[in-house]
Amino acid sequence: MSGQSFQRARRALVTGAGAADGIGFAIARGLARAGLAVHLTGASERVLARAAEIRADGGKAEASVFDLTRAAEVERLRAACGPVEILVNNAGMGSLAQPALQAPFADLSEADWNRGISVSLTSCFLVTRGFLPAMLQGGFGRIVNIASVTGPYVSNAGESAYSAAKAGMVGLTHALALEAGPSGVTVNAVAPGWIDTGAATDEERRAALKTPLGRAGSPDEVAACALFLASDQASYVNGSVLVVDGGNILQERKG
Repeated sequence: MSGQSFQRARRALVTGAGAADGIGFAIARGLARAGLAVHLTGASERVLARAAEIRADGGKAEASVFDLTRAAEVERLRAACGPVEILVNNAGMGSLAQPALQAPFADLSEADWNRGISVSLTSCFLVTRGFLPAMLQGGFGRIVNIASVTGPYVSNAGESAYSAAKAGMVGLTHALALEAGPSGVTVNAVAPGWIDTGAATDEERRAALKTPLGRAGSPDEVAACALFLASDQASYVNGSVLVVDGGNILQERKG
């Protein structure tokens, strides 16, 4: 992952980077190994340990704990972090503080729905709103939204709020690409499929065996795609969604 060049970028922010075996930390670690100073943020203090691991690996990293579904907390993050050239919106689905909810749509309360939307989509809106103006003013930036195949392309029973949020993230990516592109800021998304993170269930790992590649993806494989979109080499890629699912959505028959 360190083979990508980042001539104009010096600082990066990665949200949702607390899990040691998660996509966010894999991205943050890759950016640090490429020479960037990385700020990691998450909903629990475990993100502090992730930054310490990056520093032990020779990288530049700092971390902070904030609730990214609250505008006041995001403003505090912006003050603590300062401007960045690369923003990776990875926070979503669930956290230690707010585990992911799976329930039939008819059983969802308004609070359940609002939580599902806020964790994945509102957090992306608030963080992007906080850090985009400095990118526009500076005439350069990279925003990479970690969406999902769930919502934009496929779905699962019991995941209506999550699906709506991730589909909304892709729509936001498209709209922002049009607005920010003329100022030198590209906005793209990565849509992972079955990825073997620590949060993956046994059912999900079994489903991954039915993909064309016969396995789940790794956080590092998703990170490699995010790093490409954030790099100099992706300077003419804007408003795209890069699916990372081993070809699974191509299949009508799965196993």
